[in-house]
Amino acid sequence: MSGHSKWATIHRQKGVKDAKRGALFSKLARAITIAAKLGSGPDPGSNFKLRMAIDRAKAENMPKSNIERAIASAEGSGKLEEVIYEGFGPEGIAVMMEVTTDNRNRTGQEIKNIFERGGGHMGGPGAVAHNFEQKAYIEIKKVGNGEEQILNLIDLGVEEVEDVGEVIDVYTDPSEFASKLALIKEKGFEVLSSELTQKPVNYQEIQGLEKTQKVLTFLDSLAAHEDVQKVHSNVEIRE
Repeated sequence: MSGHSKWATIHRQKGVKDAKRGALFSKLARAITIAAKLGSGPDPGSNFKLRMAIDRAKAENMPKSNIERAIASAEGSGKLEEVIYEGFGPEGIAVMMEVTTDNRNRTGQEIKNIFERGGGHMGGPGAVAHNFEQKAYIEIKKVGNGEEQILNLIDLGVEEVEDVGEVIDVYTDPSEFASKLALIKEKGFEVLSSELTQKPVNYQEIQGLEKTQKVLTFLDSLAAHEDVQKVHSNVEIRE
């Protein structure tokens, strides 16, 4: 929508500009380790989740040796687990976080503190989950005005295609992630990134500089936590 920016788009565009490289690599390593531990083994050829985690790490120029160590550490990862936290941020925005932690109580308390400092509050399981749908997300480099690309992508049977400036966002069913991603690459599209995400069913519009800064500062604080892998929100900023 013209004149509007969604949190997912804002966060992707900011990328690692606001992140320290060491902290980013630590998060990426955890994502690789948990994918190798909870997925179908340490072989990315048969473990799609692991392959996605490795691709993401490579996109951020994480050294090969770091990736290999992260895979190898899966056997001794002990209590490392995936946790989903939900809650409401400032202005009542809905938030879901994907977390990897070896101490659920510690991480939960730290996340709760961030919510409270930001003017929000944590919710229990399912508090905001109904506001989101899990989707496979594929980011494609736009060529020209993107019109022909969009039509061709629709012909490939993906669920949704959005023009968001310099890139094209594609969403499809998670069960078709691997097949659609392979097909899109086969057709010559340049894939910039891909991941499983939580897409808002409905968006909450935020207007005004003060409210916008408060909301974005809160979301950035969550994203900066060392245990938080992904932050999903239904925020839409009116520009």
